[in-house]
Amino acid sequence: MPSPMLPRLGTVVLLATLCAACASTRPASYRQDPIAQASPEVPPQEDRVLYLDLIAKMQKQGAFYASLAHVDAYRQRYGDNPALRRLHADALRETGQRDAALAAYTGLTTGPQAAAAWHGIGLIAARSDDDARAETALARAVQLQPLNTDYLGDLGFARLRAGHWDQAQAPLAMAAELAPGNVKANANLAVWALLSGQHGTAERIIRDARLPDGAREEIQRLAQQLRQRAASRTAAAAAPARVAPALAPPGDRSTRLAGAAPRPPARGR
Repeated sequence: MPSPMLPRLGTVVLLATLCAACASTRPASYRQDPIAQASPEVPPQEDRVLYLDLIAKMQKQGAFYASLAHVDAYRQRYGDNPALRRLHADALRETGQRDAALAAYTGLTTGPQAAAAWHGIGLIAARSDDDARAETALARAVQLQPLNTDYLGDLGFARLRAGHWDQAQAPLAMAAELAPGNVKANANLAVWALLSGQHGTAERIIRDARLPDGAREEIQRLAQQLRQRAASRTAAAAAPARVAPALAPPGDRSTRLAGAAPRPPARGR
C-alpha cells in the first residue's frame, strides 16, 4: 500500500520518498488493461489473482482513478472479496473520498485484510492531523504485521509528527534495518536523528544509505517543519484557557447596572 504522515499528505513525490506515509508518485496515465492482459488459457482462479495483482500494480504506479474503474469491472466479472475491498478502500483514500474509504476500511478491521485496513485508517487520520488516532491505528497495523516496513515507517513518522520523538526511534530503526536499501526508511530515520540532536548520526545514515541528490536538504527541511509543529503544539497547550466570567445569581448586587438606584425596601402594612 502506498504510504502522514498527517495530507498529503514535486511535494507529494518528495514526501512519499522521504517521509511518511501518505502519498505516492502518480504518472499522467496508466496504459495497461488487466482484462486485455489476462490469457484465455489461464484457469479462472489464477485469472482472478492476476487481475487483482494488476490492479494493485496500477495503484503502485499512482493510477488510483483507473483502479476504481477496474475494481468495478472485477466485481462484475468475479464478484467481491476482502482483497478487492481493500484495493477499493485504498483507491477511495487516494482520490480524496475519505469518508467512504474510512467506512470501507472499518469493515475490514477483522479478517485477512485487518492490518492493511488499520494502516489505511491511520493514514486517513494522519492526513486529518488526528495524531492520536493515527498513532493508535498504525500501532495496531504493526502489531498485526510486525515485519511490514511500510507500517513500521509510517508508525514512526506518525510519532514524529505527534512530537513523540523518543517513541519514534524503535519503529523507524526497525524499518531501516529490515529494508536497508529503502530510501524512505533511511530518510525517516535521518529525520529522527536530526530531531534528537544527533547530527553526526543523521549524516552517517545519509552517507551509508547513499540517498539521492537533494535528500539531505529535504531531510533538514522536514526536520525543521516538525520542530516548528512541535513548538506550536507546545505553545498552544501552554496558553491559558479563556474562561468566561461566571454569571452572578439573580438579585446579586454585583449584577446591578452602574448608576441604577437601589430598590426601596418594602413597607410593612
